[in-house]
Amino acid sequence: MAPELSGKRLELLKEGAPKISSVAVFWNGTNQGNPKVLKDSETAALALKLKLHPLEVRSAEDFDVAFRAVTKVRAEALMPLPDPLITTQLKRVVEFTAKHRLPAIYPSSETVEDGGLMSYGPNTADQFRRAAVFVDKILKGTKPAEIPVEQPIKFEFVINLKAAKQIGLIVPPNVLVRADKVIK
Repeated sequence: MAPELSGKRLELLKEGAPKISSVAVFWNGTNQGNPKVLKDSETAALALKLKLHPLEVRSAEDFDVAFRAVTKVRAEALMPLPDPLITTQLKRVVEFTAKHRLPAIYPSSETVEDGGLMSYGPNTADQFRRAAVFVDKILKGTKPAEIPVEQPIKFEFVINLKAAKQIGLIVPPNVLVRADKVIK
């Protein structure tokens, strides 16, 4: 679902930080799904009148170069795409965005709970509950191949007001009321 969610993340980022006009996007070229997500992000950015700066990272060492590129292109916000490599570096991304006072939106609420500004994505707790139902069915004899694949049905939008204050951002009230969770 990552391609479909990237546009929604950009929309929420733009609504939460209305003055931004350019967004750096961290993406992993070795992840076969990321080019599609990036393409959908570019389409959404056009509709939102945002300039995207795709910055490819293929290893942990590439992040220092990507951070310098964010500064060089004068991106006003950041959106890392969902990817295992990028997930391992999110602590560094959160520290960078705080230091450079950049709004950012992440794929998971855990990053926001750890100091990131905002996230939009599937509700992790709900996914674990659904996984338990599958395990139960398998333990009761259902063959895994007989269980239909399900996509997430519960999503959450989380905002960290401490992070907003740290970067000098006042999140508009109409965005705050849409959040499923606000960290104060």
